[in-house]
Amino acid sequence: MTGALPVDKPAGPTSHDAVAAARRALGIRRIGHTGTLDPFATGLLILCVGPATRLAEYLTGLDKRYDATARLGIATDTLDRTGAVVSETETWRGLEPGAVRAAFEDQQGPLRQVPPAYSAKKLRGRKAYELAREGKAVEPAPVDVVIHELEVLDVTGPEVRFRMRCSSGTYVRAVARDAGAALGVGAHLTALRRTHVGRFRVDDAVPLDRLDDPAAVEAALLSPLDAVAHLPRVSLDPDRIHRVCHGQTIPADGTGSGVVALAAGDELVAVAESDGRTIRPRKVFA
Repeated sequence: MTGALPVDKPAGPTSHDAVAAARRALGIRRIGHTGTLDPFATGLLILCVGPATRLAEYLTGLDKRYDATARLGIATDTLDRTGAVVSETETWRGLEPGAVRAAFEDQQGPLRQVPPAYSAKKLRGRKAYELAREGKAVEPAPVDVVIHELEVLDVTGPEVRFRMRCSSGTYVRAVARDAGAALGVGAHLTALRRTHVGRFRVDDAVPLDRLDDPAAVEAALLSPLDAVAHLPRVSLDPDRIHRVCHGQTIPADGTGSGVVALAAGDELVAVAESDGRTIRPRKVFA
């Protein structure tokens, strides 16, 4: 078995737990994920299975879509419902819905976002959350992210439901934190669901507790070539298949610069890099 397996993770397990469950259910050791999903969050986690684990780096940078709910008036140390409360106020009651919407939706576009203290960002050679749990001061450096779309769906009392599409590396928890700070009331996430990773949809994913169902897994599993369908595809003739399989370059023949998928029919031969003149294989699968 090899390919990309979209999994619908429930709240509770970590991404590592999901990988471990897949290894047990599928009887395959070589499985990895393409982007961490917080334990309290649900939704789409892309697992790479078998030789397709080598494709993970081409999937981690894809845009993500989320449905989320924030709670105004309460801030937590983890920025979500699993953390300890660090501040609480009832002044959210005096906020106009329009001001609440603006605090969230004004974060659209490119911005410098400070990652949460409880995150996997590396500080002094260790993950930030490890230092935070030890009570040490954690101040992650801001990172460049892009929030392509952010729409507030509903404001009812202190609850704010919103939907967003963002670049990889964006923290939805930080969006709630920054909106709460802008409003002067604090905020944290109470629910988070990842619905898309690039063109992958949670609607097509296999639930984590059905990984022992071969039919459900087969229906959700994508071939290596389908997994990198977002990359430009170059079809190869037999001579070029032979050259690529031996690590040799081939002419670009009009292919633009960037990462490309080299295919023979519906099989992925290699992932390669084109400079506009030649195509050099980087990872050969044939």
